This record gives sequence, structure tokens and C-alpha cells, in this order.
Amino acid sequence: MEKRAEYIQSIEIKALWKGGRHIEWKLSPDVNILSGINGVGKSTIINHSVKVLNLIDSGELSPGEVVQGVNIKLFPEDATTMKFDVIRSFDHPLLNSDLLEKLSDSRVKTELDWQIYKLQKRYLDYQVNMGNRIIELLTSGNAEDQLSAAEVSRPKIQFQNIIDELFKDTSKKINRKSNEIQFIQNGETLTPYQLSSGEKQMLVIMLTVLVENGEHYALLMDEPEISLHIEWQQQLIGLIRQLNPNAQIILSTHSPALIMDGWIDKVTEVADVTMK
Repeated sequence: MEKRAEYIQSIEIKALWKGGRHIEWKLSPDVNILSGINGVGKSTIINHSVKVLNLIDSGELSPGEVVQGVNIKLFPEDATTMKFDVIRSFDHPLLNSDLLEKLSDSRVKTELDWQIYKLQKRYLDYQVNMGNRIIELLTSGNAEDQLSAAEVSRPKIQFQNIIDELFKDTSKKINRKSNEIQFIQNGETLTPYQLSSGEKQMLVIMLTVLVENGEHYALLMDEPEISLHIEWQQQLIGLIRQLNPNAQIILSTHSPALIMDGWIDKVTEVADVTMK
């Protein structure tokens, strides 16, 4: 029987570099920030971890099994799977010609556009599930259930408020009457593909967190500060935790701004988890 983990306990990578140096990184259930100079292996650690998590998710690998020198341990230890999301920050043009031909939306031109495109469906599914849950509570005949129905929609409203606040300087607001993600700017309707790279990036992160519906899961990000204004960098971790306190954040960064809002004790230098 499948048992989902609450968080990742540790990431171990044997012989990540030539010379036999190993990585042993013990993780916190909430926030984990990997720091270090260029070329020290931050992105490599994240990428190796994602590959193994994909194998666990597909059932090809059991948690705790070592593959290509990588061992990911989950909590609880008898968990068989781990829910996770990976957010890529680099907004490169899409080069996959087969993918572009299959897409029905010609507005999808970059990596962030592709992430938004996939998230639109997840957002619609999230709203359907939310609506079904509200109906179930309202028709249960239980007074307490009816009172708690309003709480079901609270995260969505919180997400909308967060985005509106972040985008207020450009007068963009979420179109709350639309089932898809759309924006209103000075009376004009905008698609998310018309946003700037930084706006798209923040939207992708916040929307990814929302559609996990408050569940325990791991959110892995490699240099999420790319394209983000310094004020958004400072707010990022706090906003993620606000929207889903059960999200385990695992990220690599060069930016001191990301840790300025009380997260300095969550920083781990690559040198500190490197063993010979």
C-alpha cells in the first residue's frame, strides 16, 4: 500500500566530484537553503535529487535505495512515495519542436510559459476539487461542516491577494471571475503569457504552491531569485510558507536577499555538507 512521506530527511550523494568527495545533507522539514560559490555543485545536488525523486515517484526505485550514488531518505522511514514539485527559473525559449507542434496555444514560447500552460490545468482541477468539497460540506447537514465550508476557499483567496499585492505597482490584478488565470490591467484583460519574466516566475511559484492544496510535499528550486526584484526575493520564502506551511522548501541560491527575512539559520554551505 502506498504511503506518502511528509518530507525528505536527507540527501546523500557518493563521489559527486572526482577525488571521492561526498555529500551528506540533513534536511529540515520546513526550509533548506543551499549556498556556495559558482561551480561548487549547488545545481548538481538539486538536479541529482530530482532525478531520484522522479524514479521514486514512478515506482522504479524505493526510498532509501541507492542509484548512481544518490540516496534519498524520507520521513517517515516506511514511506513509499514523496510528492514534490520542481520549479525552473530560467526563461529560455522553447526549443523542443515536437512539443511546439503539439501545443494548441501559440502563446507558449518559453520555459516559463510552458510551466504556466501546465499549471492552468492543475489550477482548474484544484478549483473543481475545491467546489466538490464545499458542496459536500454544505449538504452534510452538519452545522460545523457548513461553517468550515468557507475555509475551503481561503487559500485561493489568499493566493489572489498575494498576487494582487505583488503586482500592484503595475496595476495588474487577478481576474477573480475567470476560471483560468487571467489579469486585468487598466480595464484590459491580459493572459499570464503577457507578463514579464519576473512576474511569470513569481506566478509559477505561488500557483504551484496553491494547487498542492496544503498537503505535505517538497518544493525544489534552483536559484529562484533569477528575474525577481530584490523586494520579491526577500518575501519569497515567507509567502510560500504562508500559502502552504506544510511545504518543505529546498533551494539553492546566490542571493543574500532570500535569507534577509529571518531565514539565515536555514542556510547550509555546500562545504559544510561535503565529506571526504
